[in-house]
Parts: sequence; C-alpha cells; structure tokens
Amino acid sequence: MAAATAPSAIAYLRTSSAANVEGDSSARQRAAIEAYAKHARLRIVGECYDAAVSGADPITERPGFAALLDKIEGNGVRLVLIESADRFARDLLVQETGIAILQQRGVRVVTASGDDLTDSSDPARVMLRQVLGSFAQFEKARVVQKLKGARDRASLQAGRRVEGAKATITGDALATLRRLRRRNPVTKEVRSLREIAAAMAEAGHVSPRTGRPYSPEALRLALGRAAQ
Repeated sequence: MAAATAPSAIAYLRTSSAANVEGDSSARQRAAIEAYAKHARLRIVGECYDAAVSGADPITERPGFAALLDKIEGNGVRLVLIESADRFARDLLVQETGIAILQQRGVRVVTASGDDLTDSSDPARVMLRQVLGSFAQFEKARVVQKLKGARDRASLQAGRRVEGAKATITGDALATLRRLRRRNPVTKEVRSLREIAAAMAEAGHVSPRTGRPYSPEALRLALGRAAQ
C-alpha cells in the first residue's frame, strides 16, 4: 500500500515526570508507535505529547489530550496510536473516560502491540463506559446540593434566608406581571407582589429554577429592570 493512501493515525505520548521528558521515555514510545504503524501500514500525520503529566491526572485537564481532540476534529483522523494502555492513563477510570470521549467521536485507540482499547466486545469495558455517563449527572447534582447546603448555613448564621441567583422574568411572564401590577381603574387598588405571584402561577408562569411561584423579591427585581 502506498504511503499516500495508507490510513492516517495520530500518535499520543505521555511522560510522568520532568526527568522522563529529558530522558528516553518519549523516544521509546515514539519508536514503538512508529514500528507498529510501519507494520500495520499506517501513516502517522501528527503527534500530541503530554509531558510531565501523571497517569492519574484527569484526562480532560491534559493539554496534550486537548490538542489531540483539536487535531481529530480538524483533520478527520479516526485512529490514535499509543505505546501501551498505561501511557494513556494508569488509572482505569481516567483511561476509560478518555476512551469514551474518543469513542463518541468515532475514534479508535490502539496500542503498539495491536490491542484495540476501544473494542466493545469486552462486556466489562462496555459497562464501565456506560456508567461513566452517570458520573457527570451525579457530579452536577452533588454541586447543586453543596451550594444549597452553603446557602442554608449562611441563612442560619445571618438569621435570614439566603437565596441563590434570582430567575430572570421575560417574555409573556413579564408582560403578565406588568399587567397584574397595574392599578385597578375602579378601586384604585394595586395587588401585592405575593398576590401577583399566585395569579401568575395560576396562569402557568412559575420559576423555571424551582417550579414554584416566583418570590415577591424576584417580581420586584423584574419590575425594576423593566422600568430602567
């Protein structure tokens, strides 16, 4: 197969310490990858290198991995070559996270010994990758709970309720708020903000953040912004 028509691949290298950066680790990895590429008749069109990056460091925080994603999205290459699985990551969860990210882009990760880390025939690997998707949702919920706990503690210390960011009221909800806030032309009375919040809820306008009626303070802020 001619080199010009050979399937393309990108090499990914990682060294754990600054000493290894200056040593022979990267040279060894590069030689192993090039040897496999030659054997498999692949054409290496780029290299991404995470120097002095621990194998346990989060994959999403690695500059070399970020560069790898940029190259993949820019040149259409769908094959990444590494010396071995532990060069990609030593922590299994970190390794599978990176593999899942690449799999979502249709990319295969193959070691210099020919082991396809993106092979989905291993039920254990498939299960772990599916579980990874739940971690992001769990982490989001955990952060929300943590922020709520912080607000509750601040409320106890301040002796009052400490709220998070107020929902922005726009569109039909704001139009309804302004209409309900108008003075009754007959009685000359003006509804309280709490009464308006209840009327808005009956009309289907509630806080998108809580699903409950807007607070009087949120209505007051919205009216103030609308008047500016």
